[in-house]
Amino acid sequence: MKTKAELIPECPVATTVQLIGNKWKLLIIRNLLNRPWRFNELQRDLDGISQKVLTDSLRSMEADGLITRTVYPEVPPRVEYALSELGESMRPILDSMKAWGEEYKKRI
Repeated sequence: MKTKAELIPECPVATTVQLIGNKWKLLIIRNLLNRPWRFNELQRDLDGISQKVLTDSLRSMEADGLITRTVYPEVPPRVEYALSELGESMRPILDSMKAWGEEYKKRI
């Protein structure tokens, strides 16, 4: 069985795509750039995402070190998702994507 490091593509662009290369992960990161979110908040805000896809995406992103999951010892339990330091380092990427998207919308 390969280690996590062995599963990372050699190409840096491919590595980034592997980590955030789907629509939902990018939109989750977009939301978490502003503040921590709870699961149900994310599900309501991300129109069309299923519970399973959101759960799988959050687990994957946590395993990759992009987000943190904090469980507060309350009744009922409260869980919040936030960007880790590594996830926060993706802010310039999303800022560039936002700028490009705005420019594209002006042109068409």
